[in-house]
Amino acid sequence: MDTFRSMKIFVEVAEAGSFTAAANHFDATAGYVSRAISELETHLRTRLLNRTTRRIALTEAGERYLGRCHAILASVSEAEAEASDAHAKPVGTLKVHAMSSIGQNYVVPAVAAYQERYPAVTVDLTLSQNVPDLLEDGYDVALRVSPEALPDSNYISRPLGTVHSVLCAAPAYLGRHGNPETVSDLSRHMCLQVAMPIFPADRWLLEGVEGVSEFVLPHTRFKVNVPDALAAALHEGMGIGALPTLTVRSAFRNGSLVRVLPDYYLQPLNIHAVYASRQYLDAKIKTWIEFLQEWVAEALREDEVAFGKAK
Repeated sequence: MDTFRSMKIFVEVAEAGSFTAAANHFDATAGYVSRAISELETHLRTRLLNRTTRRIALTEAGERYLGRCHAILASVSEAEAEASDAHAKPVGTLKVHAMSSIGQNYVVPAVAAYQERYPAVTVDLTLSQNVPDLLEDGYDVALRVSPEALPDSNYISRPLGTVHSVLCAAPAYLGRHGNPETVSDLSRHMCLQVAMPIFPADRWLLEGVEGVSEFVLPHTRFKVNVPDALAAALHEGMGIGALPTLTVRSAFRNGSLVRVLPDYYLQPLNIHAVYASRQYLDAKIKTWIEFLQEWVAEALREDEVAFGKAK
């Protein structure tokens, strides 16, 4: 027995006072409506309606049950309307994951601008170097970074743009050890490493006007897994390191870090927004992804202009 449908039939019979009228409402037969009421009464083990050849009347139990049915059906209608509205109006909590550098430098400013446009959305942002499972970990959108195309998966990905890395160091370090003029000069310097799956662990691939130069990293006394921590080490004058442009924008502006081998860039990294499905996409997810495509792309273009990558 479909209890929910039987409740709707019972309410219609009670309000119309007729099996025939209720049958017309549901485009069914009077016999079908009568059987539905009988099955409901059997299920509840109580009589809901007193029937005569002339009229139908609610029993005392039927009166109480009718009130409950009205409340339940109203709640269901409200829930359905709310769920449908989620596809049209951005509202609720948006759970987002991003790598720490992208999160701090791009996602947080993007959230501030997004919430000005959509104030009914609360953003729950998690920053880590891990690659989450969207469904298992409960994220709506994750920002992924990869030097290549993302592997095929059951998720949908939208490209947001490409970020490049550059070599940099503190002026104090270069004052003590000199400024390398060629890629081979790097072998005489302390080259600090970022231990992340998206970067080669033992080498830098440097792109210049003459193509790609490979520099095998010498042994280093310092290695870290977060670009922002590497930036802190560079500020301390510990050596030369490769950082995404998004991490060093402010440091280059205030002069606390400077470019090393400014004619070279490291391997580009592609940024993607990843989410679970295109079908019946919640409005807050849809608008967030569309907003990211505009906002992050513009921020990346500004970085490329500032670092001389774009002409």
